[in-house]
Amino acid sequence: MKDDVVLRVVAKLLVPFILLFALYVQFHGDFGPGGGFQAGVIIAAAVIFYAIIFGLPTARSVVPDWLVEAMVAAGVLLYLGVGLAGILLGGNYLDYFVLGATPVAGQHRGIFWVEAGVGITVSGVMLKIFYMFAARARDK
Repeated sequence: MKDDVVLRVVAKLLVPFILLFALYVQFHGDFGPGGGFQAGVIIAAAVIFYAIIFGLPTARSVVPDWLVEAMVAAGVLLYLGVGLAGILLGGNYLDYFVLGATPVAGQHRGIFWVEAGVGITVSGVMLKIFYMFAARARDK
């Protein structure tokens, strides 16, 4: 598919909109359906779509393995950090109400950061799984 001009142009047009939709799902997750898991999968789907059209080596140059592995770790650490911040501020683990000036502001802030951590981790894990399976298929 690397040589198909129409697919390459369509992919270059669609990928930014897919990523924009993922951001919408991520940031709308506080107020309705959506959130970190769904946004992470959509981000990974955009990169996988890019890899299918332009080839795995090109996708790995855009989103390298070290970045994918760092995303997995960073998302988990962000989630953990929110939980520990709740403890350090006098609440329980993942007690969001202590994270803001008012309990409502704390809930909003805590959910935002936890969902961000989930989104980062999910997109990293999905991409790592894809990279591993795609590289295995290329070796055969």
